[in-house]
Amino acid sequence: MRLGRIASPDGVAFVSIEGDGDAATAREIAEHPFGTPTFTGRSWPLADTRLLAPILASKVICIGKNYMAHVQEMAGDEATRSSTSGAVEAPENPVIFIKPNTSIIGPQAPILRPKSSNRVDFEGELAIVIGQPCRDVKAAKAKDVILGYTIGNDVTARDQQKADGQWTRGKGYDSFCPLGPWIETDLDPADLEIRTELGGEVKQRSRTSLMLHDVGEIVEWISAVMTLLPGDVILTGTPEGIGPMAAGDTVSVTIEGIGTLTNPVADRG
Repeated sequence: MRLGRIASPDGVAFVSIEGDGDAATAREIAEHPFGTPTFTGRSWPLADTRLLAPILASKVICIGKNYMAHVQEMAGDEATRSSTSGAVEAPENPVIFIKPNTSIIGPQAPILRPKSSNRVDFEGELAIVIGQPCRDVKAAKAKDVILGYTIGNDVTARDQQKADGQWTRGKGYDSFCPLGPWIETDLDPADLEIRTELGGEVKQRSRTSLMLHDVGEIVEWISAVMTLLPGDVILTGTPEGIGPMAAGDTVSVTIEGIGTLTNPVADRG
């Protein structure tokens, strides 16, 4: 099932998105999309609605340094070196940090570059959406607590990440967590192409099979630390090719089997 969240002439609703292209339809889900959704009977042509971030998360947990080529890229980048201590070893365990839920935006909403930063980067990522309350989940059982997968962009003020020596400010601004366009519930995340384009030029291209820690390991590691709630989002890390965005740019992240998340870039007023 393809689950989304829309603004329609009748308000905001969770929906099941059926069909493709101009024929796609949004069927309204009663209450929430967790468990076995029930439907209200109302529907709209998807083209007559506006896609929002597909979920409202209580928290967004992120994985850093989860592709070896990106670890090496970060170690060799003057703008990030002090925050990684020049290390090029693969992390033994997942490196986790949190973005506030106020950083979430949906497709086509603008990423706003703060005046206090001189370098704001894109980071295309596969995102896990949790489907039920859980804690201490073993890797082999992770699929039982996952609602599905969407696309995320872990937008980062790279100069502030370097200056602070930790990542909260540089990754926590409003609009720094685009999510969408929807959640795919029937998807094997083991080996999907992930691609980021800036202004139509491919900047990142990799596969989720190259993640150092896979989805099961990630869910086990995080759920040993904190309780995960329905709708919580886990960003699984970005591959190599990160880079800066300027006002007027458009950034698109495409993941095989899900679709494309596109956002314009603007300067914050």
